[in-house]
Amino acid sequence: MNMMMSSVHFNLIIILQFLPFSFLALSHLDTTAKLCSTVDDRLPITCKGTEREALLDFKKGLTDPSSRLSSWGGTDCCKWYGIECSDQTGHVTKIDLRNPYKFFNGGEFDSEAYKRSCLGGKIEVSLARLQNLSDLDLSLNDFEGIQIPNFFGEIKSLRYLNLSFASFSGEIPPHLGNLSSLEYLDLYADSFSTTGTWDLQSENLQWLSGLFSLKSLNLGFVKLDKVGANWLPQVNLLSSLVELKLRFCGLQGLPQSFPILNFTSLSVLDLSDNSFGSPMPLWLFNLTSLTKLHLVWNFFNGPIPSEVTNLNSLEVLDLAANLYLEGQIPRFLGNLSKLQILDLSGNNFSGKIHDFLDRFKAFPKSSLVSIDLSSNSLEGFLPESLGNLRSLQHLILSGNSFWGSIPASVRTLSEMRVLDLSYNEMNGTIPKGIGKLSNLVNLDLKSNSWVGVVTESHLMNLTNLENLWLTTEPTKSLVFDVPYQWVPPFSLIAIRLQNCRVGPKFPRWLQAQSELSTVSLVSAGISDTIPESWFTRLSSQLVLLDLSKNQIKGKLPQEFVCPKLNAIDLSSNHFDGPVPLFSTNASQIFLHDNLFSGSIPENFGQQMPRLEKLYLSWNHLSGGIPSSLCDIASLQVLALRNNHLTGELPNCWFHSLTLWAVDVTNNSLSGPIPTSMGFLPSLTILMLGNNKFSGEIPSSLQNCSGLTSIDLCKNRFTGNLPSWIGRREASLFMLKIHSNKFGGHVPEELCNLLNLRILDLSDNEFSGVIPNCLQNLTAFVNVNISSQAFVGQIWSVLKGREPDYSSIIANANSINLSGNNLTGKLPSEMTSLSALQSLNLSRNYISGSIPKEIANLEYLQTLDLSHNHLSGQIPQSLSSVTSLTKLNLSYNDLQGRIPPLPKFQDASIFEGNPSLCGDPLPTKCKEN
Repeated sequence: MNMMMSSVHFNLIIILQFLPFSFLALSHLDTTAKLCSTVDDRLPITCKGTEREALLDFKKGLTDPSSRLSSWGGTDCCKWYGIECSDQTGHVTKIDLRNPYKFFNGGEFDSEAYKRSCLGGKIEVSLARLQNLSDLDLSLNDFEGIQIPNFFGEIKSLRYLNLSFASFSGEIPPHLGNLSSLEYLDLYADSFSTTGTWDLQSENLQWLSGLFSLKSLNLGFVKLDKVGANWLPQVNLLSSLVELKLRFCGLQGLPQSFPILNFTSLSVLDLSDNSFGSPMPLWLFNLTSLTKLHLVWNFFNGPIPSEVTNLNSLEVLDLAANLYLEGQIPRFLGNLSKLQILDLSGNNFSGKIHDFLDRFKAFPKSSLVSIDLSSNSLEGFLPESLGNLRSLQHLILSGNSFWGSIPASVRTLSEMRVLDLSYNEMNGTIPKGIGKLSNLVNLDLKSNSWVGVVTESHLMNLTNLENLWLTTEPTKSLVFDVPYQWVPPFSLIAIRLQNCRVGPKFPRWLQAQSELSTVSLVSAGISDTIPESWFTRLSSQLVLLDLSKNQIKGKLPQEFVCPKLNAIDLSSNHFDGPVPLFSTNASQIFLHDNLFSGSIPENFGQQMPRLEKLYLSWNHLSGGIPSSLCDIASLQVLALRNNHLTGELPNCWFHSLTLWAVDVTNNSLSGPIPTSMGFLPSLTILMLGNNKFSGEIPSSLQNCSGLTSIDLCKNRFTGNLPSWIGRREASLFMLKIHSNKFGGHVPEELCNLLNLRILDLSDNEFSGVIPNCLQNLTAFVNVNISSQAFVGQIWSVLKGREPDYSSIIANANSINLSGNNLTGKLPSEMTSLSALQSLNLSRNYISGSIPKEIANLEYLQTLDLSHNHLSGQIPQSLSSVTSLTKLNLSYNDLQGRIPPLPKFQDASIFEGNPSLCGDPLPTKCKEN
């Protein structure tokens, strides 16, 4: 089952977390609170002196880095920020110090700006003197783990208490149970704190019994796991309850039966993220006043009970991500005529949706505005009956197996704002009727197999379109055929097109978009230059720029200034000229596979403090590697393969704590491996092949305990292979050091490398015997051990360069010790490496016979034992190795009849063995 949650559903969850207090509470504040304002048409109100002093004492305990409370001075506290007094008595009735930080400002969260906007510190007991206080809101601040004060339970006049997202911790004081007038209580315990993680908890909920007037209760993220199964009886005492939200509380058990329900007025119920792991209890559907039911991520199993039809007032049904809900989408859901939001995403529903949608024919004025069936196992084509849902605004069907075309009836869904069919198997065309959806904001059709043509008619009426995502398979043909001079009616914020031909010219209609922050045109057939004026206009707002896999040419600006950029990918194009000096907060820069030349700017790393991945491979860069790259503390991948770089690797890698991949293969670098590389605790992939490096492997590298891949081939390294390499027992996947001048014996410690899949020591000066213990290399024994994780790491560094990647894949499960001075016998223990695919021991001085157990190598594809001193007969058992495709036994001292090997009729495979006879050699064997 595809478990991908749609972006719309994810954003909805985040928004709900930012708005944890009830809609009833919002209404309450809207009608009764006019904070921070002065009313001119009433007599001046002077607050009570004792209450003013209480507020000043309260202020003394607070930290206020943004000076929000700077107005707290003078005699009239009723005019202070966040304070409201009674018109009749002058008593302080409301304190609203909710953090005003705008979390959705540009879609970014600035942790430093948030922290500066927070109140914190200590809450003084002086607040208890405000005995007429009805509303207290300290939400979205950061009190850094202090406990909720016990004295809050002494403010008996409180009707509204909001402490959500304020980083309180410890036990909820049972004294809150004294607030018999309290109607709204929001203790939502998730946090945006940058100073720590805080847990708010309650070992029992008996204190709830005193809250006779409570209408809205939100204990989201409060740890209630110690309450046990008693949470429901205790909550059930709150007969006035209208809203109950217990998201992510660690609740233990949900009773399957509960005969007496007191909170029959409940309108909103959220029990999401509690992982009950049981069938849905039927008593839920006796709450006939429910309008919103959220049961996300509870691992409910079985089908949806048919009793859900009892909820005649239901407007929102959210059963997303329960994983084990299965079967077809129930038809009876179509009987819920008042249903507005239906979320069944992230389950295991299968089959087609025809019957389910057909039920809505009986409700031509259906209230349904949102359907989310994403991340299920649904299939089939989308029926024309989809057009019956005339009020539909959100349709999210991503992550299923739908096929065919979008039905033509989609044109009737005039209220549609979000249409998401991504990650399916849609293999038809996009109807022109989609251009009738003038309210459409988000159109997501990526990761399908679309064909056909998109014309001006598809887009001409989409005046509200902000996000356009459309990708198809490379083998399909999807063309944007719009007039070059066409000016679209929309103003996009994000566009993602892949394998959709919009070139060869850089499209004029895209140049007209001035609000873009995300631009992704991958494999779009563009062979033009980037319009400089368009790029300059967008540079200050771009967050993502991906123009990879085109034939775009020209030079980039020498000063590349994009302050908001997170990632730029211009790979696989024809850009030339020097690499620009970037000034950006980007974490990923992909410029590989272009025509860039010249040297890497010396101060390249000084203006990119957040850079994590730098790809400059397959260009024409020259000069040295600047030491400023060592200054990028967040750097993870440095890929400079296939250039003309010279000089030595800088010896400055003391602070790059996150660097896990270094690839400088195929350059002209020289000198030793810097000892400072041993200070890279995260180093996983080290690829230095085909350069002019020299010296010995530094002992400091043994500190890099996570190394999985080492490639030092085709250099000038000397010395012995250090025994400490064998201490990489659980990690090392690839060790390639061929074509150097390493000497000494092959260390037996290599036998400890339990995950080794590629061992290449060829063309060096190793001597002595082959260690018998190589049979301990269990990755060569167990064919079920997957190398996918290791190969995936290498693939991510090579970034899709097929020849280099294919070479690594081809050498998987291989041992190559050829071209050395090895002596002794071929160890029979090696024949236990049953998963071995390639064995090359050629060009050594190995003697003795070929073990008859060679047939145990049932997956062997390549065997080269040529140019040794092997004697005796070729074992008959070699004929049973059916996987063998390459064989070379030439130039040994083998004798006797060649066994039947019908796949190997080239005489050169056996030449240089004068005592061999039989096919395919011309020498005939004697009768005896």
